[in-house]
Amino acid sequence: MADTIRVRIIGPGRAGQSFARALSAVGVSVDLLERNADVRGAALGVDAVLVCTPDALIASVAQSIEPGPAVILHCSGATGLAALAGHERVGSVHPLMALPDPVTGAERLRSSGWFAVAGDPITRQLVDALGGRHFEVQDEHRARYHATAAVAANHLVALLGQVERLAASVEVPVDAFLDLAAGSFADVRRVGAAAALTGPAARGDQATLDAHRASLPGGEVELYEVLAAAAARLTRPVEHPVED
Repeated sequence: MADTIRVRIIGPGRAGQSFARALSAVGVSVDLLERNADVRGAALGVDAVLVCTPDALIASVAQSIEPGPAVILHCSGATGLAALAGHERVGSVHPLMALPDPVTGAERLRSSGWFAVAGDPITRQLVDALGGRHFEVQDEHRARYHATAAVAANHLVALLGQVERLAASVEVPVDAFLDLAAGSFADVRRVGAAAALTGPAARGDQATLDAHRASLPGGEVELYEVLAAAAARLTRPVEHPVED
């Protein structure tokens, strides 16, 4: 392989454009194909083809690419390598970060973030070129890995949405609660979730928990109860690990 890695990207959406900008910025030769481009010869003249289409299209796009010398990659978190069947060298490189737009996405891809990789070693070369950190995820763990990512990102955002609503209902600046959340997040990183837990659930103060429930608007009670129960479980010792 030449000193400069050559990558062809299929899928000019947010992920594809983010990868194109980020890889180009670190010296990787990038060819970003236009939407609806003919991909049959995509594996010729490059070291890797990175498929950045929606998950449901990965397998059909991979089948449309005529086998060639390039490694065929995808950037999905939930999809295994079986979707790339028919190619000798395959892999995946999933950025464990949100790519909301090409500019922000490119910055995050180059910000020492984490990537889930599998398959061909070129996946690690690309992550190294971006200055990132990587870990391997096997196909049988893909769904649970991606579920964990959804909990860490999407569910956290949904929870903070409740914080926004409740803060507005008591006319308190939401930034005050977001600073509280940031401190708790830092504590979890430092000592782990169980040790970081404070408040009525941690001390078993049922009277305060009941008062919380009684004060909440009806539409906010269900989420509060689910998370209060989850907080209470953190106070109990875990006897056995979760089994597959």
